[in-house]
Amino acid sequence: MAAAVNKEERVNCETCVDECSQEAINVGDYEIAVIDADKCTECGSSIEVCPSEATSPEG
Repeated sequence: MAAAVNKEERVNCETCVDECSQEAINVGDYEIAVIDADKCTECGSSIEVCPSEATSPEG
């Protein structure tokens, strides 16, 4: 499963965007990070670098 962003925990630092080598994470409307499940390879890098623990495995 692709990673997911908990919108209530996010801090808009965009660390996960810079970390994703697949360019699967983008900041969409209202500065909310959005993960494209079709591009996400489930490597876990965005989860490891998230300072607010807002990124987690989906499901």
